[in-house]
Formats: sequence, structure tokens, C-alpha cells
Amino acid sequence: MRQGQALVMTPQLLQAIKLLQLSSLELSAYVEAELERNPLLERDDGPGESGAEETRAAAESADDQASGAVEPDAGESGSDFDEAGPVEGDWAREDLETGTASLEGNLGTEVENAFEVDHTAQGVELAALQSSSEGLSATSWNGAGGGGDGEENNLEAYVAARISLRDHLAGQLALACTDPIDRLIGHAIIDSIEDSGYFRAPLEEIAERLGTSLPRAESVLQTIQTFDPGGVGARDLAECLSIQLRERDRFDPAMQALVAHLPLVARRDFASLRKICGVDDEDLLEMLAEIRRLNPKPGRAYGDEPIQPVTPDVTVKAASDGSWRIELNVEGMPRVLVNQTYVARVTRSASTAADKNFLTTCLQDANWLTKSLEQRARTILKVASEIVRHQDGFFAYGVEHLRPLNLKTIADAIGMHESTISRVTSNKYLASPRGLFELKYFFTASIPSGAGGGEAHSAEAVRYRIKQMIDAEKPDHVLSDDAIVSNLKKANVEIARRTVAKYREALQIPSSVERRREKMAVHLSVN
Repeated sequence: MRQGQALVMTPQLLQAIKLLQLSSLELSAYVEAELERNPLLERDDGPGESGAEETRAAAESADDQASGAVEPDAGESGSDFDEAGPVEGDWAREDLETGTASLEGNLGTEVENAFEVDHTAQGVELAALQSSSEGLSATSWNGAGGGGDGEENNLEAYVAARISLRDHLAGQLALACTDPIDRLIGHAIIDSIEDSGYFRAPLEEIAERLGTSLPRAESVLQTIQTFDPGGVGARDLAECLSIQLRERDRFDPAMQALVAHLPLVARRDFASLRKICGVDDEDLLEMLAEIRRLNPKPGRAYGDEPIQPVTPDVTVKAASDGSWRIELNVEGMPRVLVNQTYVARVTRSASTAADKNFLTTCLQDANWLTKSLEQRARTILKVASEIVRHQDGFFAYGVEHLRPLNLKTIADAIGMHESTISRVTSNKYLASPRGLFELKYFFTASIPSGAGGGEAHSAEAVRYRIKQMIDAEKPDHVLSDDAIVSNLKKANVEIARRTVAKYREALQIPSSVERRREKMAVHLSVN
């Protein structure tokens, strides 16, 4: 027999840890699943004070109308309109028919084809017909009446759905190919085209699977390559650019040589390109500008995946006293509560032991979920507040004043474990006057200062300084990595040359040799 201590991960603790590392979108999906699974939970999205006032005003108006306190206006279906007699009714019908005929003449169609007419409000619509019958278009009048089926006019019902790339190509294939076999081959090729617009599947396998010849499949592929968007169905980047250049009638021998040597274009080896293409600097720059105007991914305009915007978890705003105000974005955090009234009702009606155990489990899970969500919100706010306290210089002055920071510093400051801080900062975003940043952005490596001593520098701030130096360099004085190291040492930043090269490559900045070629070519073209 031995007695010892051990850490037990209870289901509730596992749930709290899981919720802590979820992003806002993942948390919303998790809460939605819990709302469907647990009958004792309900969403906390009740109306605010303005909504309550509107609801109260609507209820009072309904009560007044029910008690007869509100009299109908003249012109509406009420006593005044009824007292007018059949003469006014005939007069209204004649003017309505006249106004309708005038409106149909302006629109070029019948009114019923453009608008849903509510015949119970013709007295009200008559004034609108008389005042706007001239110069009225189908897009400038929104009928207020409902249709006969009880549904209101909805503009979204007339908006076309977003078409996919495959549907767009299939519609053009039906017009371009009349032979059924060619259409079958074309549909097989279109199904193999990627979302970017490239066809990378082996054409031989498609021809063998369909029992047709390879030349016929190649002919259908060439037909598809003439479809919109330009460059679709290409098997590589060179073929994609070639297709678009042929459509523009710019695929001359010099351009063919340029497209055939795209690796030299990527390396900015202008001297070799001039020799291969047989052109001077001005013509080469014009050809490169033509290449940049092409679309390397023609299918991205028809992407099926919608872009999901990032929802910030925390907002940082400047206060009047010079400090920073940190607030949670409550709109991006789901709120749930336990319906105690429903709990009491179903508890009284539970008769069997299985029902009581089910209700007890659901109540326990609901209480733990609400507590876990509250604890998650408090932890995120606490971590974000400590990050803003350490990086106040960044929010006030910019990236150059970003300080080195690690997880242990924040963990020691708020009394939590480093793993907890890592979970909190994963997939969490902070909105500030400087922009939208992930919380992990503020944790950067430390680069020591020079021989003179002083405070260490953030790696992100050093990357920003390197980019500033390269952007400010002149064509006749391009900075090498060694020169950048010397300039940083003068600014009391101790850094190695290989680190500068690594940061430069991470910023997708070419080497000094390639930058010198490009900037000299641009300088010569300008002069």
C-alpha cells in the first residue's frame, strides 16, 4: 500500500483546456453543437434596452388599435373612405387604370411582371403611381405590397448565385463542342481542372479511361484552353502565360523566348534575357511589364471557398489620459445560459431514474460550459492586458519600438503556466489603431545590443529596420548583407550576417546582386 499525489484530468478540466485554445469560429461551432445536444442550454441573445422599448411600443400600439383608440387615416380602408360612395371608387379605379397604362408604357412591360400589386392598398398606391409614373424604372421602385402567397418582395431572391469554375467551363463546352464524345472528354478534363485553373492530371489516363485516342483528347483540351478565363486548362505557368499572350496577339518570337526562360525572370538575370531574346533594355522592360499584367492563376476568380473574415477577440483603444483601454469583443464570443425555469419544470416531471440521471448530467454540463466560457474570457482579457502593458511602445510609435517578449514573462506576471499562455495566444486576434494582429505576433526573439550595452532588440523590429534600409537604397548604392550588418551595429544592434540573410529571405527580398540588376534596369528605362 502506497499513498501518493497525482494530477487527474477531469472531463471538466479537459473541456476548459479545449475551449481555451479554440478560435472564435471554432468556439461558435462548438457552442452551437452543445446547444443542440443539451436541452437545458439556451443562447443569451435577448433584446437590449432599445429592443425592449421597441417591443413595448409595438405592444402598446397593438393594444390601442384593439381598443379602438387609433382612428384610421383618410384615404385608408376606413369610415371616411367608405363614406365617399361609389363615385369616388369609380374615379379611383379610372385613375389607377390610367396610371397603370402610363407606367406600362414607360417600362415596356406589364406591371404584374415587374411588381407584386397589393390590391387592398390601391388607394395608397394610386398617389405613388400618379407622382412617379414619368421617368420611373424597374430598379427605382420597390413595391411595398405583398404577393398573394403572403411573401414579401425580397431583393436577395433575385440575386444570382455565385457560379463555380466548373459550371462556367461546362456552359462554354456545350456551345463549343457539338459531338457527344467530345463533350464527354471535355467534361472529364474540366472535372480534373484545379481551382487555380490548371490542368495537371495525365491526359493519357483520361483518354485510356474513356477509350479514345490521345490526339482527340489533346484537341478537346486545346478547345478548352480557348475558354474564358484566359489561360484556363494550362498544364504549367509557361503554357498559361503563352495562352494569354496569344489571345492578346503578343506571342512573338522574343516573347516566346522570354516565356521559355521564366527561371531567369525570377532571378532577374536581365543580361542573359537580353541576349536570349535579342532585344535591348527598353524592349525587355516592356516585355516584363506585359508579363506582370497577365493572370498566373486564372481560376481564382471562381473560387468556391468563401473568404472568412477574422473576428478580433480583443480591441485596444487609446484613452484620454494616454493609457490604453483593453476590451473583449463580446460580439464575437457566444453567450449561453441555463434555463432555470425549464430545469425546474422538467425536473418535476421526471419519473424514472434514467430521466433523472440524464437531467443531472445535462445540468452539470451546462453549468460547466457557462463557467468555462466565463473563465476563458477572463483569461484572454488578462493575457491581452499584460501584452499591451509590455508592448505599449509598439501601439504608440510603431514596429520599431516592439520589445522582445516570451511566454514565460507573461506567465510569471499573471501567475499562470506557459502552456496556458500558449493556448490563449493561439488563433486569437487583437484589433488596435495599428491594425489587426495575432497575439503571437507580439512574442519575438531577443537580439542583444552592441558593445555599448543597452536594452535588447526585438527580432521583428530588426526585420523592419532591414526592410527600411533596402527600400531607401539607391540604384548605384545597393546594400549588401555585410553593409546591412555594419549599419545595424552602428545602431547598437549585434547581429550576424547569416541572420540578416535569413530575415531578408523571410521578407522575400532578393539578394543585392539581383536588386542591383533590377534597379539599374528601371533607372535606365526612366532616363
